[in-house]
Amino acid sequence: MNTIPIQRRGLAASRLVLGCMGLGGGWNGDPITNQHLAAAHAAVDAALEAGINMFDHADIYTRGKAEQVFGQVLKERPELRERIVLQSKCGIRFADKGIPGRYDFSKEHILRSVDGSLKRLGVEYLDILLFHRPDPLMEPEEVAEAMSALKSAGKVRAFGVSNMSAGQIRLLQAYSKEPLIVNQLEMSLAKIGWLDQGVHVNQDAAKEDIFPEGTLEYCRLENIQIQAWGPLAQGVFSGRDLSDQPASIRETAELVQAMADEKGTTREAIILAWLMRHPAGIQPVIGTANPERIRACGEAANLTLTREEWYTLYVSSRGRALP
Repeated sequence: MNTIPIQRRGLAASRLVLGCMGLGGGWNGDPITNQHLAAAHAAVDAALEAGINMFDHADIYTRGKAEQVFGQVLKERPELRERIVLQSKCGIRFADKGIPGRYDFSKEHILRSVDGSLKRLGVEYLDILLFHRPDPLMEPEEVAEAMSALKSAGKVRAFGVSNMSAGQIRLLQAYSKEPLIVNQLEMSLAKIGWLDQGVHVNQDAAKEDIFPEGTLEYCRLENIQIQAWGPLAQGVFSGRDLSDQPASIRETAELVQAMADEKGTTREAIILAWLMRHPAGIQPVIGTANPERIRACGEAANLTLTREEWYTLYVSSRGRALP
């Protein structure tokens, strides 16, 4: 497959990313166990075997335990650090002391969050830091100051965002000399608003589109890597019970299975290859920690769908013909 934007920027990142949200146990204060550590080792091994060398974290995942258990893996296998691309996110804060859950892009919080991630991971730097969901109270000058401080200190090598529109990225970029090189968005065969927004131009159906107009095009023009979170759509096309799903989902799941059987590959590979077929060079972030499923996803890297196969899946998932 062609290089993707993040590779063109000199980062030796794999086409797939392993999302580490499921590592470290539950979203609670329970301690990490040997079983959690063994599961993290197994997930990392399966990823590496599948050709995946990029790992995605966030300071909030399992309340910090995902980074902590990954840090234990790196402590036991320090040679891995220079072989992988390590990405984390900050900006979401949990409810506490009567204050609701919120977003925080203040300079103080960003700097404190990165220091916490580095400590939990046991590393000196992050390859990429993403700002995790837009903060309505964001002062772009303050974020830019934090970015400059982190880059100067050698704590973060590159920056990006998550769940932001083209306008929000433009605003932040206008105040920072550091390029924003990633935008992580929810995208899958079930979450197709990013496609519908484009094909519904000059159509009545556009009234229902909520994906921010021009975001995909802006990222492509600015060489910003689009990463897809939730690319497997919570398993609806790869084995989950579909008794409560609409006909379009059930029929698309059957198509995915038929294509996988025809090509001698996995359903996960078909689903991810569909995303990766798009010329934007989308980089799926798979959220499973199951080694078998990670290996199944890895088969997507060697699979290219035809135009006809791509459109067959897209139109099926839409549940209606294109305009």
